[in-house]
Amino acid sequence: MRAVVQRVRRASVTVDGLTVAAIGSGLLVLCGVSPSDTDADREWLARKTVSLRVFDDDAGMMNRSLRDVGGELLAVSQFTLYASTRKGARPSYSAAAPPEVAAPGFAAFVQALERELGKHVPTGVFGAHMEVTLSNDGPVTIWLDTAARE
Repeated sequence: MRAVVQRVRRASVTVDGLTVAAIGSGLLVLCGVSPSDTDADREWLARKTVSLRVFDDDAGMMNRSLRDVGGELLAVSQFTLYASTRKGARPSYSAAAPPEVAAPGFAAFVQALERELGKHVPTGVFGAHMEVTLSNDGPVTIWLDTAARE
């Protein structure tokens, strides 16, 4: 699995003109699923995401996690995180899991996030054309990859 984690002041997902999910201060997680992802990968990524110390403490240092600050989390499936541009200018997405594998993998990841965070995690709509709007705070943007555990 791959994830782009962004600290946000607010974020939302709109599908066909309707807002399907929105959060205030917290993290927006764009997540790509590969065919080889395991439960251990999902658990590691969920734990790492919720535990990232990217929120300021009283001294202004990034030393607090999402759990520490009571922030919200919005998860959005994004197969394009597995894009390869090795050949030419048109990206290949062959490393991304097909929808019949990615949908349950993403759903299991969201469940792992909810267990780690202890509350509901809103999501976009899997497979839909989504408009994701965010106010990146910082900006703070972090790339996580379960294959490298970083």
